[in-house]
Amino acid sequence: MDEDFKLLSDQETIDEIKKAQSGNNESKEYLLKKNFPLIKSIVKRYINMGVEYEDLYQLGCVGFLKAIQNFDFVLNVKFSTYAVPMIAGEIKRFLRDDGEVKVSRSVKTLASKINRYIFNYKKTQNVMPNIKEIAKYFNISQEDVIFAIDSTQSTLSLFDKDNSDDGLSLMDKLSNGDTQDLLLDNIILREAILQLDKKERQIILLRFYRGSTQSEVAEMLGISQVQVSRMETKIIEKLRKSF
Repeated sequence: MDEDFKLLSDQETIDEIKKAQSGNNESKEYLLKKNFPLIKSIVKRYINMGVEYEDLYQLGCVGFLKAIQNFDFVLNVKFSTYAVPMIAGEIKRFLRDDGEVKVSRSVKTLASKINRYIFNYKKTQNVMPNIKEIAKYFNISQEDVIFAIDSTQSTLSLFDKDNSDDGLSLMDKLSNGDTQDLLLDNIILREAILQLDKKERQIILLRFYRGSTQSEVAEMLGISQVQVSRMETKIIEKLRKSF
């Protein structure tokens, strides 16, 4: 493997981020170089949208540098998980502001307030607020919440309902067959899993990452196989909604 593109370990990444946040430009450049595959994988999703690849890549780098500067170590998430929406967001903002479709200033302002509310809610409650809670807080309709959030985030059409119970991976159960970039999809999926409660995470990890059967999971958790099946269905639906 080319030494330039050999991925850093989590600890190496943290060490370099700390240096970069202290103003070390060499560490910023080093992190950019080492994360070229990650930035490239996101940039690829926006090719053929009227912007040159080099310009898209530069936008991705801007988003990546913002992720370095704003990364909070107490979040207890991998840096790549945090960086992905920052990189994509920088590109999307450019395409939205310079594209044919314009978003009104009032909607942008509302979206900013909603995103800040979600961030603070997650920080204090350790869970994502649902659409109904957000709508109640801002005294607006749920449709207005969805529209505002959608104005600042791309819609990922990755999840269709699949009623089969066995023989599929978690991504199989969630994917609609339009997956363009498995690296990005898996990073986003891991972030969604982090929002689940302890028992829900245990079920997902045991079932889809360790390959345990529902009966085996039930035995390990001290519940029935029927309960595991029902919880699994609810968890998958929750993951779909998080996207």
